[in-house]
Amino acid sequence: MDFGLFARIAENISRVIVGKGAAVELLLVGLLADGHVLLEDVPGLGKTLLAKTLARSIGGTFKRVQFTPDLLPADITGFNVYDQRSGRFVLQPGPVLTHVLLADEINRTIPRTQSSLLESMEERQVTVDGQTLPLPRPFFVVATQNPIELEGTFPLPEAQLDRFLLRVHLGYPDREEEIAILQRFQTDQPLADLPVVATPEGVAELQALRREVRVSAPVREYIADLTRATRSHGSLRFGASPRGALGLMRSAQALAALRGRDHVLPDDVKHLAAPVLAHRLVLQEDARLRGERAEQFLAEILERTPIPGVGN
Repeated sequence: MDFGLFARIAENISRVIVGKGAAVELLLVGLLADGHVLLEDVPGLGKTLLAKTLARSIGGTFKRVQFTPDLLPADITGFNVYDQRSGRFVLQPGPVLTHVLLADEINRTIPRTQSSLLESMEERQVTVDGQTLPLPRPFFVVATQNPIELEGTFPLPEAQLDRFLLRVHLGYPDREEEIAILQRFQTDQPLADLPVVATPEGVAELQALRREVRVSAPVREYIADLTRATRSHGSLRFGASPRGALGLMRSAQALAALRGRDHVLPDDVKHLAAPVLAHRLVLQEDARLRGERAEQFLAEILERTPIPGVGN
């Protein structure tokens, strides 16, 4: 299995995006695992640019939808219009029919419109007026939301959050990175000249090969122990579902492949536990009021859950 293609994609992204190697790796984990990613951070950190750069790198189509309170489900899925010349209805495809879909500020639209993405994200198809259309492969949703500006927003319901394989935080650049950003974008627009280094078909083939990355019985047991521990933690009202356990396994397979291994290590699971599981956890009301976060409870669970010794 040669997953070097994803290393070339990461290198290509670094021609535009300064730093953020950990976030880029998580984004590629989501793509290779055939999942979707929620980018959560304050405005101006390059979330949209990152999604555009990824789409350009893999040679795929890219669509962006700015989520607003008046956005309707048909604005995403598409709709039929009557063609007077032919005397029949003609499908106007929505932006969901693309390889990379940027759902910008997804929490600014009503739950009905948010949920219109569920079928596409889970089943890789879209239904318009009873007509079901398959989506391109790969189909990758990158959604963004601003965690600090809550006025006029509609928090994503748990069912919608559960469809995102990972939640990724970009964070502010350090001083050297910020200087490099100023220098890189002073006179140029790197995205305009960015080469294509992959094809959607090549990415889809590697998504299928990712399933062959070995997961030993002790690692499967470790994943099960971690997810089950979230359901019995006193500060968590609801823990991770079996979907979360499956997502953690798929993500660990993808991370192992990206790092050049044909088998998953417990460290892969530990590294991905917070990005994959934290957004699926619901805190008890008293913990939420104290300002505590799911990540700190996951850290406790990781600390006390025995790590298996795994042979290759």
